[in-house]
Amino acid sequence: MSQNSNHLFCFGLGYSALVFARRLKALGWTISGTVRPDTEKDHGKMEALQAEGFMIYPFDRGSPITNPNQALRGVTHIVTSVPPGKEGDAVLDHHTADIAACDSLKWLGYLSTTGVYGNRDGGLVREDDELNPSSARSEQRALAEQRWLDFFVSSQVPVHVFRLAGIYGPGRSPLDSLRSGRVKQRIQKPGHIFSRIHVEDIANVLLASVEKPNPGRVYNVCDNAPEEPWRVTTFASKLLGIDPPPLVSFEEADMSPMARTFWLDNKRVDNKRIIRELGVELSYPDYETGLKSLL
Repeated sequence: MSQNSNHLFCFGLGYSALVFARRLKALGWTISGTVRPDTEKDHGKMEALQAEGFMIYPFDRGSPITNPNQALRGVTHIVTSVPPGKEGDAVLDHHTADIAACDSLKWLGYLSTTGVYGNRDGGLVREDDELNPSSARSEQRALAEQRWLDFFVSSQVPVHVFRLAGIYGPGRSPLDSLRSGRVKQRIQKPGHIFSRIHVEDIANVLLASVEKPNPGRVYNVCDNAPEEPWRVTTFASKLLGIDPPPLVSFEEADMSPMARTFWLDNKRVDNKRIIRELGVELSYPDYETGLKSLL
């Protein structure tokens, strides 16, 4: 099948989905997708994406796609990156039947998070491990994941779940945070590590899955080097040639309640499945390689 017959539809053309969409557009794919109805935060986004050659539809929980049959006609691949809320997953709540009726669909990727595993006190988590989310936000993700996988079982829509670690890339990295002056401190919580993934490697994993689909499969998406956050900030400061922010203990750190929820979980995420099953070769296997590329 020629590349030009492929059509990707993205529910939520956010940071990660947009990198993937642009990668496929460069290969000759047709791209369409959704953005939230025009708000001050997203002002002009729809027009900017249309100018890139994408077909764009407004969508959020309060505004389902007006003509979903037309929007999904001829779509061969779907990515959904719309985060669930307290009410559930808006894509499933509004457009389950429309997706199931899309007879040209070959692959669907749901972008989830490694937050669904919860805290493992630094232990290793694999895709088949039991989920134990620590926050309401992660509980919502776990529920949405299960609904997508149940949808695969009931409808045979070819769902794949991707659990993303902490995402960084152009415009969204420790380098950008340091340059903007947003980082006032390095927080030290001994032995507490996070896994990360460069946004271009997310696109690498999704493309590998498109080329080797396995409906119902779940994949951890992270690099090879989980690390304590303060060490990453120290390395980024060194790259920029500046003094790192002061080191403070977790207990003394000045953080919002929301920021503290990100520190509930301490785990190492196993990425062997994307390497062994999908044959992924990470462009940025560790944060040092990734940050150097962003400099």
